[in-house]
Amino acid sequence: MFGVELSEIIWLAVAIVVAGVVTGILAGLFGIGGGAVIVPVLYEVFQLLNVADAVRMQLCVGTSIAIIVPTAIRSYLTHRAKGLVIPNVIRLWALPAVIGVACGAVIAAFAPPAVFKIAFVLIAGLIAIKFLFAGDRWNLGTHLPGPVPMRFYGFVIGLAGSLMGVSGGSLSNIVLTLYGKPIHNAVATSSGLGVPITIVGTIGYILAGLPREALLPPFSLGFVSLIGLVVMAPVSSLTAPYGARLAHRLSRRTLEIVFSCFLLLVSARFLVSLV
Repeated sequence: MFGVELSEIIWLAVAIVVAGVVTGILAGLFGIGGGAVIVPVLYEVFQLLNVADAVRMQLCVGTSIAIIVPTAIRSYLTHRAKGLVIPNVIRLWALPAVIGVACGAVIAAFAPPAVFKIAFVLIAGLIAIKFLFAGDRWNLGTHLPGPVPMRFYGFVIGLAGSLMGVSGGSLSNIVLTLYGKPIHNAVATSSGLGVPITIVGTIGYILAGLPREALLPPFSLGFVSLIGLVVMAPVSSLTAPYGARLAHRLSRRTLEIVFSCFLLLVSARFLVSLV
């Protein structure tokens, strides 16, 4: 497992650092956690270190969620300082989202990987098309619905985010914009929801991986690699505020277009892997 040339480890470490920078900027810019960037990089790292196929993907997702925690916190604090977080939304969504994350973790233990990839492609593709072509024409109303529908949305965001291995920021954005909320407010609020989702998700993956410690590499806590966490988390956390500041300087339409292109690229990556 440790018969890997030093030069390869160095280049992989550089790749992890670069991915950490991109992850932080994406988190601040779009209110997302950046799991689509982290997971493929970690997958290559763990493959090089001969981590067993049976646990490699779970280790990637669990480590990714853990890495996102400090990034989500810093991104949310930066957005909140700007006063753009929508009042009461996070309070209504937090508990149902956490329940959704727990349900998603249970489902993930039994469903094949293709299910999660297909779900990501369909949902992300719909979001991107909405932002690129529909603009304000796809709206469910001009005001957010009552507590019961909002809690249902929170549950769905947590569930889908858990199945896709992301913090739920993309889904939060589409729900809020469908009810006429500006993209800047949606991004700010989504970053806040990512905090409880990633914290609970991290705990869940740690617990889920404990029974399979024999297959996991050294310095793993359940399905969370402490090495990956230590290398990437500080970098992504430090760069998140820069993405948040950039988001506030862009026009609404520019942010929508860039966000859509990002979602389409990520969707294409998953779609190709299904072929």
